Amino acid sequence: MTTSSSLLADLETQEVSIRQRIKELKKSNQKDDEKLALEELKDVMRRKKELLPKKPKKGDDAAQAEPGLAETPVRVEAKQPAEVKEETVKTFTLKTPKGTKDYDEKDMAIREKIFSTVTTIFKRHGAITIDTPVFELKEILSGKYGEDSKLIYDLEDQGGEKCSLRYDLTVPFARYLAENGISNLKRYHIAKVYRRDQPAMNRGRMREFYQCDFDIAGTYDSMVPDAEIMRVMFEILTALEIGKFTIKINHRKVLDGMFEVCGVPEDKIRTISSAVDKLDKMPWADVKKEMVVEKGLAEDVADRIGTYVKLKGSKELCDKLAADAALAGNVNAKTGIEEMRILLGYLELFNMLNSVSFDLSLARGLDYYTGVIYEAVVEGSPSTVNGEPAGVGSVAAGGRYDELVGMFSGNKKIPCVGVSIGVERVFALLASRQDRASIKSKDTEVYIIGLGSGFLEERMKISCELWDTGVKAEYMLKKKPRSLQQQFEVCDREQIPLAVIVGGKEIEAGVVKIRRMGREWADHVEKEVEVPRSGLAQKIKEILATL
Repeated sequence: MTTSSSLLADLETQEVSIRQRIKELKKSNQKDDEKLALEELKDVMRRKKELLPKKPKKGDDAAQAEPGLAETPVRVEAKQPAEVKEETVKTFTLKTPKGTKDYDEKDMAIREKIFSTVTTIFKRHGAITIDTPVFELKEILSGKYGEDSKLIYDLEDQGGEKCSLRYDLTVPFARYLAENGISNLKRYHIAKVYRRDQPAMNRGRMREFYQCDFDIAGTYDSMVPDAEIMRVMFEILTALEIGKFTIKINHRKVLDGMFEVCGVPEDKIRTISSAVDKLDKMPWADVKKEMVVEKGLAEDVADRIGTYVKLKGSKELCDKLAADAALAGNVNAKTGIEEMRILLGYLELFNMLNSVSFDLSLARGLDYYTGVIYEAVVEGSPSTVNGEPAGVGSVAAGGRYDELVGMFSGNKKIPCVGVSIGVERVFALLASRQDRASIKSKDTEVYIIGLGSGFLEERMKISCELWDTGVKAEYMLKKKPRSLQQQFEVCDREQIPLAVIVGGKEIEAGVVKIRRMGREWADHVEKEVEVPRSGLAQKIKEILATL
């Protein structure tokens, strides 16, 4: 071998070694050492290039370029410096987009419980489920959300249709009813929605998040479906054990009547309503400043609004408002107060009046609401997490929207009322209260453990038998697990309640051992029993039934 060939072979060996070292440094995030290794690699590649034969010009004899190399060819697959440079600059920003997040197995255990609880209660009340596209035609969503319309994600024009990601599940539901000519439906829908909002992750305010909606469409007696919707919300929040909560309720007609008697111009009612809706986040002085300075409302009109929006109560507030001469003379206010009186009576029948507050500061900024509106807030939720604001705000909200479907169906009116459960906010609340180590992320009930040589085939047979009887079972996917302790550690880590132990003696005797796992059984005399192999599945089911 020539000297040049020997040097090339050495450099190639160095290149392989350095590249392997760079991979390891990347994995361990040792950026300074990685940079040094990259410089070392560049130097090796430069030296290799110098030793490689120059490419012959057209018409030249390739052998003349480097006779020694031509006589003793060495096969070298060399990367050019440009390729090395490309490899070093090709990096990825490994993070989720702003306002989104990944959920690990512990998170998903909490979330699956939420979805299961919500779905069970939706079905308890006789709802069916539907699904709609994640994006809608832009014109379907436009003009339905008031000042929040700016938060809609518009998509690039694809194939001549302007589309937007859905902002909520209510407007798509109204479109669905109109498109299919449906006038009566009780439905639930659990799906993701998208808002170009300023995210606050600790508070559960995201750009991509789930909503769980329950709606009743159709013409019924006053406040009857509204009361059931609120009962559904009450049942869900109670079942989720989020803590003490209050359901704030108001009526759009009471609000509109209040604004009218206070002197708000008709063209400013919706924008002033949006300002009032911020009273749960801002003091009255700041809300008043927004109405007067930013939205041009007369100060004396704002002051009159201030006397009303501070009122809250229950049935007695209906009496107080009905006795107000100005409100009593307003058609909208009078109608709204009477409907609120009926609703509060139904809520008392549903044993939930103590959790309800008739609150005149509740406005709900969405343009499509026409009647009763409501939202649930958790009392005493943590205000900070890791030093950052973490109050989750409302965890459920909704209202009546009698005219939304008519916008899509040539003014054919289909009254609707619904509620949306804020999964992300409920999750943020529940996750902040739980010890992650205690969360069981797997449903596995039995772990099959092999002694000695592992007895893989016997473990597989036992697993198959348990699966066939509906038992959730697992085993280590190795012919011979490293140790018995390693298998028991899986049971402890994953909080698996039972272990089935099989070894050579057990197979020969036609038996298996069942051990109860968990600290409470560590010193118990009956923690392990031996049972006939043929009766294993039955015995397992008997024990599981007692857990």
